[in-house]
This record gives sequence, C-alpha cells and structure tokens, in this order.
Amino acid sequence: MKKIHITDTVLRDANQSLIATRLRFEDFAAILTALDNAGYHSLECWGGATFDSCLRYLNEDPWERLQKIKSIAKKTPLQMLLRGQNLLGYKHYPDDVVRRFIKMSVYHGIDIVRIFDALNDFSNLEVAMDETKKQGAHAQGAIVYTVSPIHDVSNYTKLAKRLEGMGADSICIKDMAGLIMPSIAYDVVKGITETVKIPVYLHSHCTNGLAEMSYYKAIEAGAAGIDCAISSFSSGTSQPPTETMHEALVAAGYDTGLDAKKLIYINDFFKPIKSEVLASGLLDPTVLTPQPEGLINQVPGGMLSNMISQLKAQNSIDKLDAVLAEVPLVRADLGFPPLVTPMSQMVGTQATVNILTGERYKMILKEVKAYCRGEYGVSPGPINADLLNKALGNEQPIQGRYADTLEPAFEKTKEALKDLTSSEEDILSYLAFPQIAEEFIKNRKQKPSVDQIRNETQSQPI
Repeated sequence: MKKIHITDTVLRDANQSLIATRLRFEDFAAILTALDNAGYHSLECWGGATFDSCLRYLNEDPWERLQKIKSIAKKTPLQMLLRGQNLLGYKHYPDDVVRRFIKMSVYHGIDIVRIFDALNDFSNLEVAMDETKKQGAHAQGAIVYTVSPIHDVSNYTKLAKRLEGMGADSICIKDMAGLIMPSIAYDVVKGITETVKIPVYLHSHCTNGLAEMSYYKAIEAGAAGIDCAISSFSSGTSQPPTETMHEALVAAGYDTGLDAKKLIYINDFFKPIKSEVLASGLLDPTVLTPQPEGLINQVPGGMLSNMISQLKAQNSIDKLDAVLAEVPLVRADLGFPPLVTPMSQMVGTQATVNILTGERYKMILKEVKAYCRGEYGVSPGPINADLLNKALGNEQPIQGRYADTLEPAFEKTKEALKDLTSSEEDILSYLAFPQIAEEFIKNRKQKPSVDQIRNETQSQPI
C-alpha cells in the first residue's frame, strides 16, 4: 500500500488565501495538539504572508509565534514557504541576511523549507537551499507552475532535474493559481518522477475547480504527497479538503497515515471560527466559489482581491473587466512571468495603471522598472523591446545574479538599531519590513511566555 503524504495548510496558506492571513495564534493554539497527533506529513504554519501579517495586522511577533507553535506541535514537521532571495519580503536581500534568516527559522522550529523563485530563476534559490541543508532542515525546491507559450512538460522536467542537482531533498510543483489540468498534472509529475530520484509533491488551489482532480491524477503519476486544508478552511481560493482527499485515497488503496476521527475533531474546532469570519465579512463567500475564468486570465485569488481594492479606491470598479483583459497582455510584455508574489502584485498593479491612465505604460511602476533592470532575476522569456527601452532608457540591465551586487546588511543594521533592540530576530524583522517592524518593536506589548502557553495547552484532548 503506497503512502501518500498530506500536508495541512490551515495555519498558513488556507487562511492566507481565504482571510488574508488574519488567523491569530490565540485562534488556533488550543487545536495544535490535535493537529500534531492527526498523522500529517507536515503542518504548513509559517512563511508566505504570515510574517508580514503578524507584524502589520495581528500585533504578534512572528518569531515568537513560530516558537509557540513548536513548543506544542513537537512530533509533526513544521513547514514554511520561502521566496528564495526575497525571503518573506518583496525585494532581494543580501546573502548574509538570507543565511541568518534561514538559520533563525530552523532554530525556532522549522523542519521543512519550501523554497521558490517567482521567475523560476534558480540562481535565486542557491543560497537559501545551501543554508537550509547546512542547518539540518529539509530543503524542498519548488517549481512555480504557469501556462504560457514558453512553459511545457519538458520545461518543468528540466527545472526539476536542476533542483535535484542543486541538492534539493524533494520537489514541489507550486500551482498558486489553480491552473494545472488533471491530464497535465499527470504528464508533468510523470515526466519529473521518471527523471529525478527525489519525492515530488503537488501544491494547488481550488480557485478554478480543478485541484481535486489534478491531485488524484498526480498521485496516479507517482506524486509523493499533496497539500490540503481542513474542510472548514478549504476550497475556493484555498486547497482541497483534507478529509475528502483522505477518504478518496483510502478508498483507492492508498495510505495517508491520517486519523479520520481526529480530522473530524479538528474540523469541528475550526467551524465556529469560519462562522465568525463569515459574519464579520473577513471571509467573502465569493472566494469560496470556483472562478473558472481564471483559467484564461490566470489571476490568483489574492491578486484579484488586490486589484478590486485598488479600483474601488479610485472609484473605478466598472473597469475591472478591462483590467483583467490587460493582465495577460502585461504579462506577455514582461516575458510571461508566473503570477506569484511579487510578480502577481507587479503585473496586476501595472495593468490597473495602464487602464486608469488610458495609455499603456504612460506610467511605469518602479517595481516594473526594477524587474526590467534584472533586480528580480532573469525573465522567463524576452521582455518586450519597446517596454524595456521605455523603462530603462540608456541604462543597461544587470548581468548575473542581482544579490551579488548587494552589500552585506545584517551587521550594519544591527549597529544602526542598537538603541532600539539587540534581538537578532528583531533585526531580521526590520530588514524584511523596516517601517512596520520598527513600529512593532517600539510598541511591543507583554505577551505570554512559551512556558505559559505550554502549560495552558498541555491538557488538551486528543
């Protein structure tokens, strides 16, 4: 009986996708013991937007949050999502910062680091993967999945082979927009598993109504595992429901290692939380409904909500259809980058600006200029020559890895912040998000210690 690994994303991607990462530690602390005992392959609980959200909205120290989770969930590996040289921010950081960030993440409890680059430029993964392995954690190299004239099965197979050669312990196909068709999932996974010797995982979203079918076909093709979310926080822009995938796989003769009774207990815990966020408006019911038009515009849920917010702020929501039509055109001009952070924000905002100004590239975002300059890596395909000329003028694009041009920053920042903090965690938070981290550090409130949290939760059932 083949074992299929299931990672639950309720603590990170599920609540990021559905409620903009507003799940507080106190909301889920009481269920951590049950999550730890349910039989999951891993719990995705950190990285992505959690770091930003903790500091900006939740008044939580993200490092302390991770430490508290680890103090309770000691058996199941904890997993995070890292944007390669971008870490958890929106720009590239010097290598010394990348290494210290990963070292601190593993120190506070991360066991599996899923590392991706928005452009699949793997030169931006090398340092992060190297440091992850040096710290004794599992380095999972991720391939960002997208659909374009320059992306096909052969392309993904070659990328997987490169990741294996870089020392990846496993590979994840990261389908952030829920685009991968069942037959394509089979072909891509089959092509990769026949090429590499390390396990292959599939991560997708139900945004377009395909994910459950694609997961099943990927497993038939040899995938080692899939990402799911406990059903209260599943579907729509989130992942497929853990319980449903478990039952379907068990019926087909696979072993997930999950305890169905404990899954029911976990879901019952999250049901009232879902009711609360629905009642408050934090969870918009529309994100729970498949939006298959995304198969054409390839806009992930978070990117769509951001564009809607921008248009409402400009009293121009009537232009949403025009902006959605502009998105694939901007993406083509930029060389078909996958629409994942930070590229999704960049493409979406530039498309919005193009429509609102009434002229394409009348105003070019500074981030788009930085992309054209090479500050985010090598574009998957050639950038439109007219756009490149308009963005850069006589300036020449960067040759080689952008991080090689950056001076070490950790010690310099530590010295600059010596009157504010001596904590390495605080310094790393500041490097990632200077303004909000500085405000957070200045106004930090007294919080329960890890020992207090442990004592309060040690008598939990299951």
